[in-house]
Amino acid sequence: MATVLAFHAHPDDEVLLTGGTLARAAAEGHRAIIVVAADGVMGPVAESGTTRLDELRASARILGVARVEHLGYADSGHGKELYPDPPDRMRFVRAPIEEAAARLAAILREERVDVLIGYDPNGGYGHRDHVRVHRVGKRAAELAGVPRVLEATIPRDHVVRLVRLVRLLRIPFRYDDRALARAYSPRSAITHRIDVRRYARQKQAALAAHRSQVTGRGRLSPVMRLLVRLPVPAFAWLLGREWYVESATRS
Repeated sequence: MATVLAFHAHPDDEVLLTGGTLARAAAEGHRAIIVVAADGVMGPVAESGTTRLDELRASARILGVARVEHLGYADSGHGKELYPDPPDRMRFVRAPIEEAAARLAAILREERVDVLIGYDPNGGYGHRDHVRVHRVGKRAAELAGVPRVLEATIPRDHVVRLVRLVRLLRIPFRYDDRALARAYSPRSAITHRIDVRRYARQKQAALAAHRSQVTGRGRLSPVMRLLVRLPVPAFAWLLGREWYVESATRS
């Protein structure tokens, strides 16, 4: 049996891109692990609490994940302005690549990870923390000698169709069409498509575990509310496949 570690930027990312893969891996007897770089919190933990990480742990239990870790960084935010670091920790995008990679590599070695899941070079939709995950993940795989690296992504044409559907349903969702044309990966780059429709109920329940994001006022909250309310067959139709680009462990 293999050990699969999914390295993500923030809590809730683990569900949307890899939730079905992790649930399937766990169900088939493999050891599944989630590591997040940032806790999804912009301010000091003392003021903001640990809600996002608690939700992540609840999501992981639903998916059958054996271990959850946080590398200790704060969310870097999404937008033109990069705010100063909170007093108790550094924003992930400001962390030196070697430092962050060393933290992740320590877990990779401890767990003897066979497959590391990260992000494509675009970081999916270009969030600065997601792009950093790609770079840190690749370097950590080199340091720890992980034999296989898979980059979680979505075929670009599929993303365009999903966004059109969201707009057709008049769900509030702001997105730059020019950025969308560069997001994620072209279909020709995809090396693995995993059918996770059998795990759609788990994936949907894991998404619902991120209550602060589902009920909040974030940019993706209206979409998340729609997804958790869908009938399971409809959810499986939309999110029942997950895609990866296999990457060489050395650049």
